[in-house]
Amino acid sequence: MAITSANQLELLQTAEAVAREKMIDPGLVVEAMEESLARAAKSRYGSEMDIRVHIDRKTGRATFTRVRTVVEEEELENYQAEMTVTQAKQYMADPKVGEQFVEEVPPVEMGRIAAQSAKQVILQKVREAERDRQYEEFKDRAGTIINGQVKREEYGNVIVDVGRGEAILRRNEKIGRESYRPNDRIRCFIKDVRREARGPQIFLSRTAPEFMAELFKMEVPEIYDGIIEIKAVARDPGSRAKIAVISYDGSIDPVGACVGMRGSRVQAVVNELQGEKIDIIPWNEDQPTFLVNALQPAEVTKVVLDEEAERIEVVVPDEQLSLAIGRRGQNVRLASQLTGLDIDIMTEEEESKRRQAEFEARTKLFMDNLDLDEFFAQLLVSEGFTNLEEVAYVEVDELLVIDGVDEDTASELQTRAREFLEEQARKALETARELGAEDSLIDFEGLTPQMVEVLAKDGIKTLEDFATCADWELAGGWTTDNGERVKDDGLLEPFDMSLEEAQALVMTAKIELGWVDPAELETTEDDAEETDEADADVAEEARD
Repeated sequence: MAITSANQLELLQTAEAVAREKMIDPGLVVEAMEESLARAAKSRYGSEMDIRVHIDRKTGRATFTRVRTVVEEEELENYQAEMTVTQAKQYMADPKVGEQFVEEVPPVEMGRIAAQSAKQVILQKVREAERDRQYEEFKDRAGTIINGQVKREEYGNVIVDVGRGEAILRRNEKIGRESYRPNDRIRCFIKDVRREARGPQIFLSRTAPEFMAELFKMEVPEIYDGIIEIKAVARDPGSRAKIAVISYDGSIDPVGACVGMRGSRVQAVVNELQGEKIDIIPWNEDQPTFLVNALQPAEVTKVVLDEEAERIEVVVPDEQLSLAIGRRGQNVRLASQLTGLDIDIMTEEEESKRRQAEFEARTKLFMDNLDLDEFFAQLLVSEGFTNLEEVAYVEVDELLVIDGVDEDTASELQTRAREFLEEQARKALETARELGAEDSLIDFEGLTPQMVEVLAKDGIKTLEDFATCADWELAGGWTTDNGERVKDDGLLEPFDMSLEEAQALVMTAKIELGWVDPAELETTEDDAEETDEADADVAEEARD
């Protein structure tokens, strides 16, 4: 087939037809045609030549040109696509390095093989353009709900027709044992859109917590309008879920709005999720209060929050334990996901036994170390004293409130406590020195002899060793391993050292050693404060 003998407008008509069918830019199809014709021309004139083709967007006329670039004498490598300045003077008046000489060449006759190759190039380019269009269309729809039609099921994965492309609902993203047949209508959450070599991959989900949140947004106008906000969602797909909501309008009850008249709104969501039971919970900034709500329908007697460890201890009546835990731990697991806290549940009886054990341990501590009888030791524990340091260094007036304690008794108690602590410190110091602890560490302000002993046993014997410690190594902390929070024990954690105290001690050690310049530290802190103030101003302006 010779381009010159063909109807030149046919090229444009073909391009427009293909573009219309694939819903892509006709210009991309024309560019693909130009590339395919250029490849065919190179096979005729020689692959080393730089042959280019331009198709006129109005007339459809194809122009074949040969391009040669002017290069330095010593850089000439390809005689077919390059020429020196001297050679270029035959064709150009004042040639310069980098300029190009373009000359038109006769169109080529396309044989069967060349035509087939050109067709493959066009198809490939069209496929790439179609994939780019699909990706651009769906990438911004990630995080939204889409309606589709089931095309087929492969190894438990459902292939869904979503209009201008296909998406996949993987087996683990389906609710329970739900199954679909071809042509079934399906509603899913677009979890992710990825650009891959085989084309854009659209991953759907019906188990994602966000799917439930989006369904409520569709059913509850107040959520769509921003009057009510969904703060957290926790799901056991197909079985049970908890959703926390808050209202920014005091006249609107967030739970009632989500439930709807006679439960119509929540029932619409339940039906879509194959009967999944949904607990709608009022969100509260106070975490213990929020947790009490999240554990509904179980009643909670007492809550103890450990903010640093992000753990919470919940005490429930004995008969409420199974209800609080739920079937296979479902209720407490969902409440934990909703609040972001690790939850320990115990009955009132278990908590009573634990408190009794703590009471007895403290009583024995005072009996053994202060040479007190059981009754007097129990009085100290009952008044809230938990360790010897509190007895030794508390204000005398706090001891005088105990029945039967006068000034002489209080003074004797404090003397015994201080003598015991001083003896313990002396022994700890001796052990630390025997282990090789140096004076630089022993004399460092902020560390007690017992702390120095513990550090020396772990190989930290100098101030330099101490200055290289991380704060969590000293005070302990929590890390996440495979989705589970794991406790890291700190060397000085038994002495109730916090992360902030550990950071301050390590920084002080670095300053004493000359590793850190206090002036630079102050400058950094000032910059940080200015940044915080600037961020606050921006946030305030955004709110206004």
